[in-house]
Amino acid sequence: MLKKLILATTILMTALPTVSHGQIKTFKEPPFEFYKVSPGDTFWYIAQRYGLDYRKLMELNPTVEPRNMHVGEVIRLKATASSPSGFEEQVVQLVNQQRAKAGLRPLTHRADVKNVAQKKAEDMINSNYFSHTSPNYGSPFDMLKTFGISYSYAGENIAKGQKTPQEVMNAWMNSSGHRANILKPEFDTIGVGFYHGAWVQMFIKAR
Repeated sequence: MLKKLILATTILMTALPTVSHGQIKTFKEPPFEFYKVSPGDTFWYIAQRYGLDYRKLMELNPTVEPRNMHVGEVIRLKATASSPSGFEEQVVQLVNQQRAKAGLRPLTHRADVKNVAQKKAEDMINSNYFSHTSPNYGSPFDMLKTFGISYSYAGENIAKGQKTPQEVMNAWMNSSGHRANILKPEFDTIGVGFYHGAWVQMFIKAR
């Protein structure tokens, strides 16, 4: 009975539209570059724990609300050589490198799809969840439509905790479901979002 239940669940999952989860990874310390917020944390408390200046922590994390830090939110403890501001474009470049190796055409990083992916990454952190189904926007398909994106085919990859574009791409490419999305011939467009350790790839085939 148990085997039948597992088999039925697998069949149901493979019958759904193409979406796949990323892997959750924990941060290794030292070098103490990132920290995942725990209940009761404040910038002052975190700074005291790691011997840092809480004011510099606040400057490094301008989008984090000091009086309303979310449990599970990832903050930076020190400046790093790679700036998160360019992470999304780096992911797109890595995706297209993999597609080129497979003889596939590159994906276009479209601004409106990128905006949806960014909103999803922020939503996962701010609402403290890790799922394709957002409590605020619904499924990725619902979310694309809500933001006025037309498509004939769509998919989503998500991940949380990886620190660099290469690290998250390695995780996705080592997972058959994620790799299938990245290398799906039908897709022609991508949007990538990154926010405090949450990564989102949204793929579509434009109508």
